[in-house]
Amino acid sequence: MDGITVIDLGQVYQGPYATYLMAKAGANVIKVEPLDGEPVRQRDAVSRGSGAPFAMLNGHKRSMTLNLKSARGREILKALVGTADVLLENFAPGVLDRLGVGWSVLSDLNPRLVYASGSGFGLSGPDKDKLAMDITVQAVSGLMSITGFTDSPPVKAGAAIVDFLAGTHLYAGVVTALYERHFTGRGRLVEVAMQEVVYPTLASNLAYMYDLGQAPPRTGNRHGGLSAAPYNVYRSSDGHIAIIATNERHWTNLLRAMNRADLLSDPRFSSKVSRVRNMEEVDRTVSEWSSRITRQEACAILDEWKVPSAPVRNLSEVSNDVHMQARGMLTWIDHPKFGRIVIPDSPIRIHGTDRLPAAISPELGQDTEEILRTMLDFSAQDIEGLRSEGVIGGKTDG
Repeated sequence: MDGITVIDLGQVYQGPYATYLMAKAGANVIKVEPLDGEPVRQRDAVSRGSGAPFAMLNGHKRSMTLNLKSARGREILKALVGTADVLLENFAPGVLDRLGVGWSVLSDLNPRLVYASGSGFGLSGPDKDKLAMDITVQAVSGLMSITGFTDSPPVKAGAAIVDFLAGTHLYAGVVTALYERHFTGRGRLVEVAMQEVVYPTLASNLAYMYDLGQAPPRTGNRHGGLSAAPYNVYRSSDGHIAIIATNERHWTNLLRAMNRADLLSDPRFSSKVSRVRNMEEVDRTVSEWSSRITRQEACAILDEWKVPSAPVRNLSEVSNDVHMQARGMLTWIDHPKFGRIVIPDSPIRIHGTDRLPAAISPELGQDTEEILRTMLDFSAQDIEGLRSEGVIGGKTDG
């Protein structure tokens, strides 16, 4: 994406992740923040760790502050958009329209502009004005109803999965629109609704509804449609292991790994269907084996027999993962504000191209003056005037 300029009005995770992927692909990303910074940047007031996600999602971006509630601030945004390729925002629908810098205005100003909007429920429909956060969308999308165990209340996914699903789709939408622009010369309005990115992930669970005409239950660590076995998380003597062995080769290998070749001819386990019908017995058999040995021992045996499995690891273990560090996906850096933290690379790998190294996220507004000078030809006097009027932040900008 070298040569593509992105005006990033994204906040929290959804928008910033989409533009982070663009920055890692080489785009010139200008992060435009309010004078006091975007919400995740402000979290460092709670604790160092609370603010660290900002560093994860904003490397390779330039930061400028701009008061979009001021007429002059909106004029500057329009001037920036006039030279840009993409503007991305994930405000509530209509916020930028009310400020006079929405899609209709900006596309008239720059017909080549790709305008990307991320929201909870989209730009149309009866629910478009409802407020949305990751946890509320997990609730309303059905995701929360199937997360947890049958005898427990609904539980949210531990990760902010909806925000990042939406951010990934925003990135895909922008790249698709830029590809089309190559042929047409015109940009597009691209939108992604958080609620809508969840539905395809419910594919397994929906099978239960289609088969029985009932809302799918929470199935814990079992298959969402209760149509595969073994498919579960099993206890070891010192932890847990996820094991799935639903095809015949994997099941046969699992039995041999457990030294239970005597069950190869057992009619309860002789086919996929029979194993699903006898799911409790399948899980009991696997648990009896796994609970007697350590997590490491079990994983080594299952790897040797090529049974799909993995240890349930904590985030400290994952952050120090040798494999992801060897591939350059995770890099430990010493951040001047957040200390020693892990920075993820883009998961998108295009072979034969350069990969940008991990970078320190910018200080609030640190590039404001440089952007105004180089992109809009503002003088030092112009910039000082904007600062005194409260259109941009102070020299240190935080």
